[in-house]
Amino acid sequence: MPFAALLNRYDPGTSWTVSEGESGWNNTTRIAENDCGDKRVLRIYETHKDADKIAFEHDVLLKLNETALPFAVPRPIALPGGATFSTLADGTGRYAALFTYTEGVRPDGSEPAVAASIGDAVGRLSLALRTLEPAAAPAYLPCYELERTHPACSGSVIMAFCKAPPAVFADLQDSLQLIGKAMHDFQAALDTVRSLPHQLVHGDINDSNLLVDTHIRTQIAAILDFEFCTMELRAMEPAVTLAGLIGEAGNLDAAASFLSGFGGIAPLSEEEIDALPLLMRLRRLDVFVHFLGRYLSEVDGADVLRQQTKDMAAGLALLDRHEAAIRSVCMETMTKKASG
Repeated sequence: MPFAALLNRYDPGTSWTVSEGESGWNNTTRIAENDCGDKRVLRIYETHKDADKIAFEHDVLLKLNETALPFAVPRPIALPGGATFSTLADGTGRYAALFTYTEGVRPDGSEPAVAASIGDAVGRLSLALRTLEPAAAPAYLPCYELERTHPACSGSVIMAFCKAPPAVFADLQDSLQLIGKAMHDFQAALDTVRSLPHQLVHGDINDSNLLVDTHIRTQIAAILDFEFCTMELRAMEPAVTLAGLIGEAGNLDAAASFLSGFGGIAPLSEEEIDALPLLMRLRRLDVFVHFLGRYLSEVDGADVLRQQTKDMAAGLALLDRHEAAIRSVCMETMTKKASG
């Protein structure tokens, strides 16, 4: 991969050493360090080849870097001509960008003290995003527009896949039926969901997109990966993080700590609090549709979608089992913070 040629566009004549970074499902990340010890984050966009999506993300990041957040967010580094991203010189048409580097490690959100700090940071980011005015319209639709999330995934395609999947998914029929039922139930509540308050949200805050201080593991050092930032239900921000913190074990202690931290900074309305369990399900469904689209578009193989199907079904089953407890934690914690 022509990393040297790409880095040379930013700093002609500078020697860089490139090492592996912690890449997620969607993109490739590398750490670039020059002879002076300066580090940068090199990101290769694998999910799409849409310049408008990247331009919106970078506009939001540049504006956030002008706010007084107590933690870092990535800042896109401009090329000599002013652009903040460019195509790779490998003929694939993929885009790449260079960002500022923040030292830190991934947090353990299952620890209540860490979860409380995450809630505080997510609340502060939510307030900052509420005031931003991007130069262009968001490239991504709100999470509840499931049938339009991916061009390969209309509502009929999603339901057909869940009812009669290809042979390679036949052993996951029970999981797919559970996902299909959740899709059906969500559609019945769609009008109520659409009526809730909207704002810009990050949309994907979880342990993998957070850094904590290497020495103080409860101090948030950075929130990363704003690729899916869009105009969305404002309650989706905590709902997404909450779904990840609860995990497969139903960690309600971490959930309560997160909600306490978030609610102390950016309390939600009672209607939004009441909708949080539904929005947590919606998060699961949105992720499934995202990876179904990647599979149908031949970006991923069947193995990736198989794993995502198992994970999504397990998450939905957990929410079914613990909905009453989750709703109680949401109402008690957030209502107390809002009234206090």
